[in-house]
Amino acid sequence: MRILTELFYTFSKIGAFNFGGGYAILPLIEKEIVINSGWITPQDFIDLVALSQMTPGPISINSATFIGYRLAGFWGAAYGTVGLVFPAFFIVIFAATAIQRYRNSRMLDCAFIGIRPAVIGLITSATLSLGRTSIIDIKSVLIAGLTAVLVFKTKLNPVLIILVSGVVGGIIYTL
Repeated sequence: MRILTELFYTFSKIGAFNFGGGYAILPLIEKEIVINSGWITPQDFIDLVALSQMTPGPISINSATFIGYRLAGFWGAAYGTVGLVFPAFFIVIFAATAIQRYRNSRMLDCAFIGIRPAVIGLITSATLSLGRTSIIDIKSVLIAGLTAVLVFKTKLNPVLIILVSGVVGGIIYTL
């Protein structure tokens, strides 16, 4: 029961500060589940991010479900996921009410202008953190570079690019 409480509490903290969503939340998830709790290793975290990218749904929910399941089975997945969503539910209701009330406020507009670059900073932080663990040799640099070019220059589905990268990585690192 203790691990279920810890999962709910940890993912509630993450959910309460899930501003920017997606990649912006990765530094907080990493801090909580890798550094503070020690539930997974940095290498496992990279795999978690890759798995979360390949499955439907937001990274944070996929992470909560995966970590919860890994630590405590079905109930762990449920507690982690509900813990993540619980604070966000109330924050969204409060925020929607406040934004509706103050939608013409210059102060609110300025706050959003200030939040945007902070989200970019969080995404950059996540990229650098993931890069330190994922970029291990020249092969991984080439895979990362080719992936970036394909995403920016083609209309290919990112999931297809991830799957192809997995196959290429499997072949390259097996040889």
